[in-house]
Amino acid sequence: MQDGRWKIEDGASTLSALLAHSGHCDYNKDRSMDAGLKPTAKILPTHTRALFDVAVARATQVLSAGELVALPTETVYGLAANALDARAVARIFEVKGRPAHNPVIVHVASEEMARRCVANWPPLAEQLAETFWPGPLTLVLPRSRAIPDIVTAGGTTVGVRWPSHPFIQAVIRACGFPLAAPSANLSGRISPTTAQHVLKSLGDKIDMIVDGGPSQLGLESTVLDLTVAPPRVLRPGTIPAEALRAVVGEVRSVERGVRNGALLRSPGLLPRHYAPKGKLVVLAWRDESELHRQLAAFNLQPEMTHVIAHRRIPSGKGFGRVSVIPADAKAFARALYAELHRCDGEGAQFIVVEAVPDTAEWQAINDRLRRAAAA
Repeated sequence: MQDGRWKIEDGASTLSALLAHSGHCDYNKDRSMDAGLKPTAKILPTHTRALFDVAVARATQVLSAGELVALPTETVYGLAANALDARAVARIFEVKGRPAHNPVIVHVASEEMARRCVANWPPLAEQLAETFWPGPLTLVLPRSRAIPDIVTAGGTTVGVRWPSHPFIQAVIRACGFPLAAPSANLSGRISPTTAQHVLKSLGDKIDMIVDGGPSQLGLESTVLDLTVAPPRVLRPGTIPAEALRAVVGEVRSVERGVRNGALLRSPGLLPRHYAPKGKLVVLAWRDESELHRQLAAFNLQPEMTHVIAHRRIPSGKGFGRVSVIPADAKAFARALYAELHRCDGEGAQFIVVEAVPDTAEWQAINDRLRRAAAA
Protein backbone atom coordinates (compact mmCIF):
# COMPACT_ATOMS: atom_id res chain seq x y z
CA MET A 1 0.00 0.00 0.00
CA GLN A 2 1.48 3.33 -1.07
CA ASP A 3 0.16 5.87 1.37
CA GLY A 4 1.79 9.07 2.57
CA ARG A 5 0.77 8.19 6.10
CA TRP A 6 3.16 5.22 5.92
CA LYS A 7 6.26 7.29 5.21
CA ILE A 8 8.78 7.43 8.03
CA GLU A 9 9.28 10.92 9.37
CA ASP A 10 12.95 10.67 10.26
CA GLY A 11 13.34 14.01 12.03
CA ALA A 12 16.77 12.96 13.34
CA SER A 13 19.16 10.17 12.60
CA THR A 14 19.32 8.67 16.08
CA LEU A 15 17.13 8.14 19.11
CA SER A 16 19.30 10.35 21.29
CA ALA A 17 19.08 13.16 18.74
CA LEU A 18 15.28 12.90 18.71
CA LEU A 19 15.02 13.13 22.46
CA ALA A 20 17.45 16.03 22.47
CA HIS A 21 15.10 18.14 20.34
CA SER A 22 13.35 19.48 23.43
CA GLY A 23 11.56 22.13 21.40
CA HIS A 24 9.39 19.37 19.98
CA CYS A 25 8.73 17.70 23.31
CA ASP A 26 7.79 20.56 25.64
CA TYR A 27 4.17 19.99 26.57
CA ASN A 28 3.86 23.23 28.52
CA LYS A 29 4.83 25.36 25.53
CA ASP A 30 2.02 27.16 23.67
CA ARG A 31 -0.62 25.74 26.00
CA SER A 32 -3.18 27.99 27.65
CA MET A 33 -2.90 28.24 31.42
CA ASP A 34 -3.96 30.59 34.16
CA ALA A 35 -1.27 32.48 36.03
CA GLY A 36 0.38 30.26 38.60
CA LEU A 37 -1.56 27.16 37.53
CA LYS A 38 -0.36 24.16 35.56
CA PRO A 39 -2.34 23.30 32.42
CA THR A 40 -4.76 20.41 32.76
CA ALA A 41 -5.66 17.89 30.09
CA LYS A 42 -9.20 17.87 28.77
CA ILE A 43 -11.11 14.62 29.33
CA LEU A 44 -13.43 13.61 26.49
CA PRO A 45 -16.35 11.34 27.44
CA THR A 46 -17.53 8.50 25.19
CA HIS A 47 -20.62 7.14 26.94
CA THR A 48 -23.06 8.01 24.14
CA ARG A 49 -22.77 7.35 20.40
CA ALA A 50 -22.54 11.06 19.65
CA LEU A 51 -19.83 11.65 22.27
CA PHE A 52 -17.95 8.57 21.06
CA ASP A 53 -17.93 9.86 17.49
CA VAL A 54 -16.84 13.36 18.55
CA ALA A 55 -13.99 11.91 20.63
CA VAL A 56 -12.85 9.70 17.73
CA ALA A 57 -12.79 12.69 15.38
CA ARG A 58 -10.93 14.92 17.86
CA ALA A 59 -8.38 12.25 18.81
CA THR A 60 -7.76 11.48 15.14
CA GLN A 61 -7.17 15.16 14.42
CA VAL A 62 -4.67 15.51 17.28
CA LEU A 63 -2.80 12.29 16.46
CA SER A 64 -2.62 13.18 12.75
CA ALA A 65 -0.99 16.47 13.76
CA GLY A 66 1.80 14.58 15.52
CA GLU A 67 0.53 15.16 19.06
CA LEU A 68 -0.29 12.76 21.90
CA VAL A 69 -3.62 11.47 23.21
CA ALA A 70 -4.28 9.15 26.16
CA LEU A 71 -6.65 6.43 24.99
CA PRO A 72 -8.49 3.53 26.64
CA THR A 73 -7.64 -0.07 25.81
CA GLU A 74 -8.93 -3.31 27.31
CA THR A 75 -5.62 -3.79 29.16
CA VAL A 76 -4.60 -0.36 30.53
CA TYR A 77 -4.81 3.21 29.24
CA GLY A 78 -2.18 4.05 26.63
CA LEU A 79 -0.36 7.24 25.71
CA ALA A 80 -0.72 7.18 21.94
CA ALA A 81 1.19 8.72 19.04
CA ASN A 82 1.57 8.00 15.34
CA ALA A 83 3.90 4.98 15.36
CA LEU A 84 5.34 6.03 11.98
CA ASP A 85 6.27 9.54 13.15
CA ALA A 86 9.58 9.41 15.00
CA ARG A 87 9.17 12.88 16.48
CA ALA A 88 5.70 12.11 17.79
CA VAL A 89 6.96 8.92 19.44
CA ALA A 90 9.88 10.87 20.94
CA ARG A 91 7.27 12.99 22.74
CA ILE A 92 5.96 9.85 24.45
CA PHE A 93 9.43 9.20 25.87
CA GLU A 94 9.76 12.83 26.96
CA VAL A 95 6.37 13.04 28.66
CA LYS A 96 6.68 9.69 30.45
CA GLY A 97 10.36 10.09 31.32
CA ARG A 98 10.78 6.71 29.63
CA PRO A 99 14.28 5.22 29.23
CA ALA A 100 15.38 5.31 25.60
CA HIS A 101 16.25 1.59 25.63
CA ASN A 102 12.68 0.53 26.50
CA PRO A 103 10.70 -0.20 23.28
CA VAL A 104 7.01 0.54 22.79
CA ILE A 105 4.28 -1.66 21.32
CA VAL A 106 2.62 -0.77 18.03
CA HIS A 107 -1.19 -1.02 18.01
CA VAL A 108 -3.08 -1.85 14.81
CA ALA A 109 -6.70 -2.27 13.76
CA SER A 110 -6.37 -5.12 11.27
CA GLU A 111 -4.09 -7.99 10.36
CA GLU A 112 -3.27 -6.16 7.12
CA MET A 113 -1.97 -3.19 9.12
CA ALA A 114 0.07 -5.53 11.33
CA ARG A 115 1.67 -7.09 8.26
CA ARG A 116 2.84 -3.66 7.11
CA CYS A 117 4.61 -3.14 10.43
CA VAL A 118 6.72 -6.31 10.17
CA ALA A 119 9.27 -7.68 7.71
CA ASN A 120 7.61 -11.08 7.49
CA TRP A 121 4.39 -12.66 8.73
CA PRO A 122 4.96 -16.36 9.45
CA PRO A 123 2.18 -18.99 9.62
CA LEU A 124 2.57 -19.01 13.41
CA ALA A 125 1.64 -15.32 13.55
CA GLU A 126 -1.37 -16.06 11.35
CA GLN A 127 -2.57 -18.79 13.71
CA LEU A 128 -2.12 -16.68 16.81
CA ALA A 129 -3.79 -13.63 15.29
CA GLU A 130 -6.74 -15.72 14.17
CA THR A 131 -7.14 -17.13 17.68
CA PHE A 132 -6.39 -14.18 19.97
CA TRP A 133 -6.87 -10.96 17.98
CA PRO A 134 -8.35 -8.53 18.65
CA GLY A 135 -7.16 -9.00 22.20
CA PRO A 136 -4.37 -8.76 24.79
CA LEU A 137 -1.61 -10.54 22.85
CA THR A 138 1.46 -8.76 21.47
CA LEU A 139 3.51 -10.57 18.82
CA VAL A 140 7.22 -9.74 18.47
CA LEU A 141 8.46 -10.06 14.89
CA PRO A 142 11.20 -8.58 12.69
CA ARG A 143 10.33 -4.94 12.09
CA SER A 144 9.56 -3.45 8.72
CA ARG A 145 11.39 -0.43 7.35
CA ALA A 146 8.29 1.65 8.06
CA ILE A 147 8.87 1.47 11.83
CA PRO A 148 11.26 4.15 13.18
CA ASP A 149 14.21 3.19 15.38
CA ILE A 150 12.78 5.01 18.38
CA VAL A 151 9.78 2.65 18.53
CA THR A 152 12.01 -0.44 18.83
CA ALA A 153 14.74 1.21 20.93
CA GLY A 154 17.10 0.57 18.04
CA GLY A 155 16.34 -3.15 17.91
CA THR A 156 15.51 -5.27 14.90
CA THR A 157 12.12 -6.44 16.17
CA VAL A 158 8.79 -4.80 16.90
CA GLY A 159 5.84 -5.79 19.09
CA VAL A 160 2.45 -5.50 17.38
CA ARG A 161 -1.02 -5.86 18.88
CA TRP A 162 -4.60 -5.50 17.70
CA PRO A 163 -6.49 -4.28 20.80
CA SER A 164 -10.14 -5.17 21.32
CA HIS A 165 -11.35 -1.91 22.87
CA PRO A 166 -13.78 -0.32 20.38
CA PHE A 167 -12.53 3.21 20.89
CA ILE A 168 -8.87 2.68 20.07
CA GLN A 169 -9.92 0.48 17.16
CA ALA A 170 -12.08 3.29 15.79
CA VAL A 171 -9.28 5.84 16.19
CA ILE A 172 -6.68 3.68 14.44
CA ARG A 173 -9.07 3.04 11.55
CA ALA A 174 -9.84 6.76 11.27
CA CYS A 175 -6.15 7.70 11.38
CA GLY A 176 -5.11 5.06 8.87
CA PHE A 177 -1.81 4.51 10.67
CA PRO A 178 -0.75 2.37 13.66
CA LEU A 179 -0.32 3.87 17.12
CA ALA A 180 2.60 3.53 19.51
CA ALA A 181 0.91 3.44 22.91
CA PRO A 182 2.73 2.48 26.10
CA SER A 183 0.88 2.89 29.39
CA ALA A 184 -0.20 6.48 30.07
CA ASN A 185 1.76 7.09 33.26
CA LEU A 186 5.16 8.30 34.39
CA SER A 187 7.78 5.67 33.63
CA GLY A 188 8.10 2.93 36.24
CA ARG A 189 4.89 3.90 38.05
CA ILE A 190 1.50 2.16 38.29
CA SER A 191 -0.28 1.65 34.99
CA PRO A 192 -3.59 3.56 34.71
CA THR A 193 -6.90 1.74 34.38
CA THR A 194 -9.15 4.83 34.40
CA ALA A 195 -9.02 8.27 32.82
CA GLN A 196 -8.66 9.80 36.30
CA HIS A 197 -5.48 7.78 36.89
CA VAL A 198 -4.05 9.30 33.71
CA LEU A 199 -5.12 12.79 34.74
CA LYS A 200 -3.33 12.53 38.08
CA SER A 201 -0.13 11.25 36.47
CA LEU A 202 0.11 13.16 33.18
CA GLY A 203 -2.66 15.76 33.32
CA ASP A 204 -0.20 18.67 33.34
CA LYS A 205 1.86 17.21 30.47
CA ILE A 206 -0.68 16.31 27.78
CA ASP A 207 -3.74 18.02 26.29
CA MET A 208 -6.26 15.22 25.83
CA ILE A 209 -7.47 12.12 27.65
CA VAL A 210 -10.32 10.01 26.30
CA ASP A 211 -12.49 8.37 28.97
CA GLY A 212 -13.54 4.91 27.83
CA GLY A 213 -14.43 3.63 31.29
CA PRO A 214 -12.37 1.31 33.51
CA SER A 215 -10.06 -1.09 31.68
CA GLN A 216 -11.75 -4.47 31.33
CA LEU A 217 -8.64 -6.56 32.05
CA GLY A 218 -6.45 -4.30 34.16
CA LEU A 219 -3.09 -5.87 33.24
CA GLU A 220 -0.83 -5.29 30.25
CA SER A 221 -0.84 -7.67 27.29
CA THR A 222 0.98 -10.97 27.05
CA VAL A 223 4.07 -10.51 24.86
CA LEU A 224 5.22 -13.48 22.75
CA ASP A 225 8.51 -13.45 20.83
CA LEU A 226 8.11 -15.25 17.49
CA THR A 227 11.70 -14.59 16.35
CA VAL A 228 12.96 -17.56 18.36
CA ALA A 229 12.04 -21.24 18.27
CA PRO A 230 10.16 -22.26 20.23
CA PRO A 231 8.40 -18.93 20.84
CA ARG A 232 9.18 -17.28 24.18
CA VAL A 233 6.92 -15.35 26.53
CA LEU A 234 8.68 -12.06 27.24
CA ARG A 235 5.97 -10.62 29.46
CA PRO A 236 3.16 -12.66 31.02
CA GLY A 237 -0.35 -11.29 30.75
CA THR A 238 -3.97 -12.35 30.87
CA ILE A 239 -3.46 -14.91 28.07
CA PRO A 240 -1.64 -17.72 29.88
CA ALA A 241 1.12 -19.86 28.37
CA GLU A 242 -1.23 -22.87 28.38
CA ALA A 243 -3.57 -21.11 25.96
CA LEU A 244 -0.65 -20.24 23.70
CA ARG A 245 0.61 -23.83 23.74
CA ALA A 246 -2.79 -25.04 22.60
CA VAL A 247 -2.25 -23.08 19.39
CA VAL A 248 1.50 -23.21 18.71
CA GLY A 249 2.76 -26.19 20.69
CA GLU A 250 5.87 -25.62 22.79
CA VAL A 251 6.30 -22.18 24.37
CA ARG A 252 9.26 -21.13 26.46
CA SER A 253 8.40 -19.46 29.74
CA VAL A 254 9.20 -15.91 30.65
CA GLU A 255 12.78 -15.02 31.59
CA ARG A 256 12.95 -13.02 34.80
CA GLY A 257 16.36 -11.48 34.36
CA VAL A 258 17.62 -9.18 31.62
CA ARG A 259 21.33 -9.13 30.84
CA ASN A 260 23.03 -5.78 31.28
CA GLY A 261 23.32 -4.08 27.91
CA ALA A 262 20.92 -6.50 26.22
CA LEU A 263 18.47 -5.02 23.72
CA LEU A 264 14.94 -5.21 25.09
CA ARG A 265 12.37 -6.76 22.75
CA SER A 266 9.42 -5.90 24.96
CA PRO A 267 8.32 -3.36 27.54
CA GLY A 268 7.75 -4.58 31.09
CA LEU A 269 11.20 -6.18 31.45
CA LEU A 270 12.90 -3.59 33.64
CA PRO A 271 13.54 -4.87 37.18
CA ARG A 272 11.50 -2.10 38.86
CA HIS A 273 8.20 -1.30 37.22
CA TYR A 274 4.48 -0.79 38.01
CA ALA A 275 5.55 0.75 41.33
CA PRO A 276 3.49 2.88 43.74
CA LYS A 277 5.04 5.82 45.57
CA GLY A 278 5.11 3.98 48.90
CA LYS A 279 7.26 0.94 49.66
CA LEU A 280 5.46 -2.24 48.58
CA VAL A 281 6.06 -5.65 50.13
CA VAL A 282 4.36 -8.97 49.46
CA LEU A 283 3.70 -11.07 52.56
CA ALA A 284 1.83 -14.22 53.54
CA TRP A 285 0.32 -14.62 57.02
CA ARG A 286 -1.80 -17.15 58.88
CA ASP A 287 -3.46 -14.61 61.17
CA GLU A 288 -3.28 -10.97 62.17
CA SER A 289 -0.73 -11.59 64.91
CA GLU A 290 1.69 -13.06 62.40
CA LEU A 291 1.11 -10.13 60.08
CA HIS A 292 2.03 -7.70 62.86
CA ARG A 293 5.19 -9.70 63.63
CA GLN A 294 6.23 -9.53 60.00
CA LEU A 295 5.57 -5.81 59.85
CA ALA A 296 7.81 -5.36 62.88
CA ALA A 297 10.55 -7.40 61.22
CA PHE A 298 10.35 -5.09 58.18
CA ASN A 299 10.27 -2.06 60.50
CA LEU A 300 6.89 -1.04 59.04
CA GLN A 301 4.58 1.06 61.19
CA PRO A 302 1.01 -0.36 61.02
CA GLU A 303 -0.66 3.05 61.18
CA MET A 304 1.34 4.11 58.08
CA THR A 305 0.63 0.83 56.29
CA HIS A 306 -2.15 0.03 53.83
CA VAL A 307 -2.97 -3.67 53.48
CA ILE A 308 -4.40 -5.25 50.31
CA ALA A 309 -5.75 -8.69 51.20
CA HIS A 310 -7.75 -11.36 49.40
CA ARG A 311 -7.99 -14.41 51.71
CA ARG A 312 -6.82 -13.67 55.26
CA ILE A 313 -8.41 -10.33 56.03
CA PRO A 314 -7.03 -8.29 58.97
CA SER A 315 -9.50 -6.51 61.21
CA GLY A 316 -8.19 -3.13 60.15
CA LYS A 317 -7.48 -2.02 63.70
CA GLY A 318 -4.29 0.02 63.83
CA PHE A 319 -3.68 -0.03 60.05
CA GLY A 320 -3.84 2.96 57.75
CA ARG A 321 -6.41 1.09 55.69
CA VAL A 322 -7.32 -2.48 54.76
CA SER A 323 -8.68 -3.24 51.28
CA VAL A 324 -10.16 -6.53 50.17
CA ILE A 325 -10.05 -7.57 46.53
CA PRO A 326 -11.33 -10.84 45.02
CA ALA A 327 -9.37 -14.07 45.34
CA ASP A 328 -10.13 -14.89 41.68
CA ALA A 329 -7.12 -14.18 39.43
CA LYS A 330 -9.02 -12.26 36.72
CA ALA A 331 -10.94 -10.16 39.24
CA PHE A 332 -7.74 -9.54 41.23
CA ALA A 333 -6.01 -8.32 38.07
CA ARG A 334 -8.84 -5.88 37.30
CA ALA A 335 -8.68 -4.42 40.81
CA LEU A 336 -4.95 -4.40 41.61
CA TYR A 337 -3.76 -1.21 39.90
CA ALA A 338 -6.82 0.73 41.06
CA GLU A 339 -6.07 -0.24 44.67
CA LEU A 340 -2.42 0.78 44.29
CA HIS A 341 -3.52 4.12 42.83
CA ARG A 342 -5.81 4.56 45.84
CA CYS A 343 -2.87 3.92 48.15
CA ASP A 344 -0.88 6.60 46.34
CA GLY A 345 -3.80 9.01 46.57
CA GLU A 346 -4.06 8.51 50.32
CA GLY A 347 -0.32 8.94 50.85
CA ALA A 348 0.46 5.39 51.97
CA GLN A 349 4.09 5.09 53.01
CA PHE A 350 3.98 1.29 53.13
CA ILE A 351 1.78 -1.10 51.16
CA VAL A 352 1.46 -4.75 52.09
CA VAL A 353 -0.09 -7.04 49.47
CA GLU A 354 -1.14 -10.51 50.54
CA ALA A 355 0.82 -13.10 48.54
CA VAL A 356 -1.09 -14.77 45.73
CA PRO A 357 -0.80 -18.42 44.60
CA ASP A 358 2.28 -19.40 42.61
CA THR A 359 0.29 -20.99 39.80
CA ALA A 360 -0.02 -20.39 36.05
CA GLU A 361 -3.18 -18.29 36.24
CA TRP A 362 -1.51 -15.95 38.74
CA GLN A 363 1.81 -15.68 36.84
CA ALA A 364 1.20 -12.22 35.41
CA ILE A 365 0.07 -10.85 38.78
CA ASN A 366 3.12 -12.29 40.52
CA ASP A 367 5.30 -10.70 37.83
CA ARG A 368 3.77 -7.25 38.40
CA LEU A 369 3.98 -7.52 42.19
CA ARG A 370 7.62 -8.67 42.07
CA ARG A 371 8.62 -5.72 39.90
CA ALA A 372 6.56 -3.24 41.93
CA ALA A 373 8.29 -4.43 45.10
CA ALA A 374 11.82 -4.31 43.65
CA ALA A 375 14.19 -2.01 45.50
